[in-house]
Amino acid sequence: MADNVTSLFRSTAAHSPSMAALARESDGAGPVDFCIPCNPYFPTPAMFEDMATRLREIITYYPSSADTITAELCSLLQLPPQCVAMGNGSTELITWIDHLLVRESLAVPVPTFGRWTDQPMETGKRVDMFPLQESGGFALDLAQYAEFIRARGTKVAVICNPNNPDGGFLHKHAVVQFMDAMADLDLVVIDESFLEFADAEVEPSVVQEAMLRPNVIVLRSLGKNFGLHGIRFGYLVANPALAGRVRSMLPKWNLNSFAEHVVFMLKEHGTEYQQSLHQVRRDRMDMSGQLSSLPGLTVYPSQGNFLFVRLPVGAEGTVVRDRMLTEHRLLVRECGNKIGSSSRFLRLVVRPQVDVRRLVSGLEQVLYGTSRRGAAVPEQATGTGYSSGTAAIDRLFSETNGAGTQGLAAQAIGAGTGAPGLPAAPAAGIGMPLPAVPSPVPVGADAGMPMPAAASSGPQQMPQQAPQPLQPPPMQSPPMQSPPVPQQPVPQQMPQQMPQQMPQQMPQQMPQHPLAAPAQVPAPASAPVPAPVPAPMPAPMPAAASYPSPQMPTGPTPPGVPARGGLTAAQVRGTDGLSQAPGTSWSGAQSWPEAAGMGQLS
Repeated sequence: MADNVTSLFRSTAAHSPSMAALARESDGAGPVDFCIPCNPYFPTPAMFEDMATRLREIITYYPSSADTITAELCSLLQLPPQCVAMGNGSTELITWIDHLLVRESLAVPVPTFGRWTDQPMETGKRVDMFPLQESGGFALDLAQYAEFIRARGTKVAVICNPNNPDGGFLHKHAVVQFMDAMADLDLVVIDESFLEFADAEVEPSVVQEAMLRPNVIVLRSLGKNFGLHGIRFGYLVANPALAGRVRSMLPKWNLNSFAEHVVFMLKEHGTEYQQSLHQVRRDRMDMSGQLSSLPGLTVYPSQGNFLFVRLPVGAEGTVVRDRMLTEHRLLVRECGNKIGSSSRFLRLVVRPQVDVRRLVSGLEQVLYGTSRRGAAVPEQATGTGYSSGTAAIDRLFSETNGAGTQGLAAQAIGAGTGAPGLPAAPAAGIGMPLPAVPSPVPVGADAGMPMPAAASSGPQQMPQQAPQPLQPPPMQSPPMQSPPVPQQPVPQQMPQQMPQQMPQQMPQQMPQHPLAAPAQVPAPASAPVPAPVPAPMPAPMPAAASYPSPQMPTGPTPPGVPARGGLTAAQVRGTDGLSQAPGTSWSGAQSWPEAAGMGQLS
């Protein structure tokens, strides 16, 4: 495998090689997986045995329709089927959200799950990326994010909670306030793919609130939670109009027979599932402590089933990744090809303690030179460990702004435009600038993350810290108040109108499913469901007067053409979409949890 490891990673521009590809390059058994974020404790061995005995039947015959499988899942989670759409993995649902509901622009914090940046760029949308600051622990400030959305005039906003790859978590009350502050947007998406692993709140999900709002979609994962990525199933929850619009576009048999089998066997295994979540949370705490003991390694707080770590100064992630795989048979996720990250960062999936001890031992040998090959800390002046993902960040800054971060700061404060101190919405074709945001004062000497200059085109070198915008510091009031830019208040019509239409259909008290938690569950499928919103899209809301919508070209962007004059996803990733990226290696619980979150915790 050592001879082919570089080509394996080079052939996947935005993802790691599949376990099947790695197994084919070895003796038929893949490495210990610290890359793919799934649940190692579920399904149970007995559930796998059941699937194995029925394998022939499962793969021979057609599955039931998606409506049948969705109805079973909704019965288990006590959700109205009209508010749910099941997809062949969350990626299928993200694709349809983009095609159906994203008109011209989408805002998303970075780094994050790659499909939220790549998918809309591939269909010619403008992607406004809000950079999370390393010096602030990659925490998302919702007030600053809201100001960024208003300044850019973005139509759709995305939040991943917890965020991938850093595991950052937002409390429910703050997310609900953000949803209401963005009530005039076309769409707000809350991606809760990893929320089942969070323990910061008992009920952290905003599923119930999303069904009562005309422009909110919540995305949930099943493959990650159940440890079954290969089955490919997930679901979204929204008001009946939004959910129905997505559901109407999905094929009748978009879910496979394995997905059907698992969904129908879940009702018998709620206790085991809850226990698996508890064990992952305990393992996360233990794993974080063990990794934090390694000199120079920074571990960021996480509420996912993974940990985001910064390697010691001078260590190159691609070198660490390759050596961990070839020397120790451990697969780790190097994050140099994630927009907003670099090769100094790894994402490590939470695994049982016996595997973690092996991981720590391997990192000690690779990082600190306790093996015959020495330490994986190159001379920084050589630049030989500079990954294509890191180069893409520098190129994104330079090619979309021309003046490096100084130009970004000028755009952030809106020099010479519209409202004082803030820019008007951008015209079509200006690309995807990343305005700098104020970052907290770094703690310690190693808080900043210097980024080297690009290896090929020679853009300006990134400074160690983003310049401070010339504007007053953020308000010290509660984290989510309506941004001060628009003169009119955030529309309050939606919260006032929705109760008039829906409260009788969403009673507080209802018959309990024997496996469902009692907290805040909507009516089962047999009870009345929320009335559909009259229009297929949210009713138009008054937009901020200071930010007129940009005049965008009509019609789809042909494949390979930069998105509205900016960069294609392939260009951001460091390729032309046809040839491969440059080489990055360097040879040298007691009941079933209900839809709102964790259910009964014990």
